[in-house]
Amino acid sequence: MRLDQLQPICVAGEWRLGTGARYATLYPATGEAVTELHAASADDVEAAIAGAHQAFLHSGWAQRKPHERAAVLYRVAQLIREQSEELAQLQRLDNGKPIKETRALVASAAGTFQFFAAACETLEEVITPSRGDFVTMSVYEPMGVVAAITPWNSPIASEAQKMAPALAAGNAVVVKPAEITPLAALALARICDEAGVPKGLISILPGKGSVIGDLLTRHPLVKRVSFTGGTSTGKHIARIAADKMMPVSMELGGKSPTIVLDDADLDHAVAGVLYGIFSSSGESCIAGSRLFVARPLYEQFMQRLVTGARAIRIGDPADEHTLMGPLISAAHRQSVERYVDLGLSEGGQLLTGGERPSGGIFDQGYFYTPTIIAGLGNSARLCQEEVFGPVLVAMPFDDEAELLAQANDSTYALAAGIWSRDFQRAWRLGRALQAGTVWINTYKQFSISTPFGGWRDSGLGREKGRLGILQYMEQKSLYWGLNQQPIAWAPAVQE
Repeated sequence: MRLDQLQPICVAGEWRLGTGARYATLYPATGEAVTELHAASADDVEAAIAGAHQAFLHSGWAQRKPHERAAVLYRVAQLIREQSEELAQLQRLDNGKPIKETRALVASAAGTFQFFAAACETLEEVITPSRGDFVTMSVYEPMGVVAAITPWNSPIASEAQKMAPALAAGNAVVVKPAEITPLAALALARICDEAGVPKGLISILPGKGSVIGDLLTRHPLVKRVSFTGGTSTGKHIARIAADKMMPVSMELGGKSPTIVLDDADLDHAVAGVLYGIFSSSGESCIAGSRLFVARPLYEQFMQRLVTGARAIRIGDPADEHTLMGPLISAAHRQSVERYVDLGLSEGGQLLTGGERPSGGIFDQGYFYTPTIIAGLGNSARLCQEEVFGPVLVAMPFDDEAELLAQANDSTYALAAGIWSRDFQRAWRLGRALQAGTVWINTYKQFSISTPFGGWRDSGLGREKGRLGILQYMEQKSLYWGLNQQPIAWAPAVQE
């Protein structure tokens, strides 16, 4: 992908300039333009959906044997690995993540295509137990055209998690990447072309979600929407989907509790809490942004945590030693700053951070220091609202009943973490916590083989897992009659 020229978009397999407004994507570390492109327009959306529908009907992709579709997806995974460094650098420019992290995201995308290729060729349809004079079976069919709306914080991994199972199931996919981070999705579409995905099955439509996402969701030919992003947008999509009787899957916001019990291994717990909130600059839906520490450990633990936060290396995402890069944009940094000010106005005590670093690259990009605030109760807005930045709120607790009441007191229920040496105690708390994922003595680890999603305002449905492919398929039951005589209901008809 040449970044020194105007970038084309992919409309039903055709690479051409979008017909929407021209804009530049910016490198968050410097604020400088990476490249320019035209956003997709309403006409581009219509053309993409119409082309995808025709490709679904006539390309033969849906009719290929599962192992034949799988072979193409294995090839996608191979090409991602062959181009991994180029893709990692592109992802770094797209959203400013440190290069070590973008390499991991690219590896994750390759693993996702490999996993769903295997899921595709091993998916079993079943003959169900007979309950009459007939044979019954359950089979699965692709839906047709599906839409994937992805966020800016981990583009290539998020896009792979939607594109791979949708394609494995036999569908056509229209992807709406975040307006400010379209480059990884465009690169992934080119790889799919090279791997042999039939023309027309993939479209990449950069632009504003309020325009393109809305058009995709409302279109009658779009049979499913998979969305990752903010809760308010997710609820808007759900309302439209309800009118269409269209299934959706949504991974939305979070305000995840991390719990340090009085028997925790402090070395592991301090490192895990720091990683859980400050990796990815806190721009993560599963960030462990609410910290609950057993009161006997609280002072000691917080001293070590503050020391660790101050030692985190912030800097140039291209530097191999950087642990925290910039936030995604100037506007988002201002939003994070407003939340910190809010927390302090609510009575919070700033233990570290809460400022922009200065000098050199820090004066150009959208950097913000790891921030820890104490002295607030769980009902404070800073403890209830998603900041999506490197801001941790720490609170002591006295007993498990109090802990669970506070940890579960949130409109969000995406993830949680527990640090304890006591297996039985961790198991009991893990089952009692209301969250889609609970990490015990680790945090922010993922496996494509394990379902992921949230409860309540954190989402609907699940991605990943062997059966994640079924999110993009319709189930059908078939009955084969074995009766030797006509159904004994209507009067007999004699010739």
